[in-house]
Amino acid sequence: MKNIIITGSSSGFGLKAAKDFADQGNKVFATMRKPDGTNAGKKAELEAHSPHIEVVDMDVASDASVKKAMDSIIAEARNIDILINNAGIMYLGITEAFSVEQARVQMETNYYGAIRTMQAVLPSMRKAGTGLIINTSSLVGRMSPPFFGTYTATKHALEGYSQALRYEVAPFGVDVVMVEPGPFGTGLLASGQSPAHAEVLGSYGDLAGVPLAMGEHFAQLLSSEDAPDPQWVVDAYMKLAELPAGQRPTRTVVGITWGVDEINKLTQPIQDRVLKEMQLEAVLGGVSA
Repeated sequence: MKNIIITGSSSGFGLKAAKDFADQGNKVFATMRKPDGTNAGKKAELEAHSPHIEVVDMDVASDASVKKAMDSIIAEARNIDILINNAGIMYLGITEAFSVEQARVQMETNYYGAIRTMQAVLPSMRKAGTGLIINTSSLVGRMSPPFFGTYTATKHALEGYSQALRYEVAPFGVDVVMVEPGPFGTGLLASGQSPAHAEVLGSYGDLAGVPLAMGEHFAQLLSSEDAPDPQWVVDAYMKLAELPAGQRPTRTVVGITWGVDEINKLTQPIQDRVLKEMQLEAVLGGVSA
């Protein structure tokens, strides 16, 4: 039995992962915002699914909320085997028209939120000499399509942080990996906001309507019979959990790839070469892939 923390467990990949890991007999701490309020139904669904699931109130965008929740989880479990950072929000629209505050809101959840939870579990993982952190990134953490700019920035930040952290904690027996889903019908688009700067939208003319049309197209695609199955992402989580420590790939692309699998294959060897060029191979153990 493993002790597993999953953020963003009220919907999408997080909800499915909590159920599947619990079905294997693992103890799952399924975190979400407002489990006794707007997400009370999701809390009841998870608790009814398995006695191995414990729903925990946590807002990854809040220092105080993360500290309170993670302290209580670690006090109960003592050791955490796996952390899956799944919580996320995404805005789609004209990049220039989103305010700094809107960009900040996404960073607080998608990037700083992951840092908060990782820093909470890493001391005990390093002490135990084992642990796995799975950060749910995105295809747009490795490339930048139009109209996703503020969201893309959060995933590029998460990728950069995770890559560096992977090198640094590997000598302690801790693996940090990234899962990079393509588009899936998880409701992520519904978490977005319209751009705050309406005057900017007006100056873009017909182009201002393209993101809305794109969103509608994605919604139709992802609700069709041919849509990628969100279960594929959960299966990737579970496969990574089963692989031996030190043998887990840095990045796992799932679903529609948009060429990101090719980008990873090309750039990872270059990325790993930095250890040799900085004379850090002996210090960090040459972790790669």
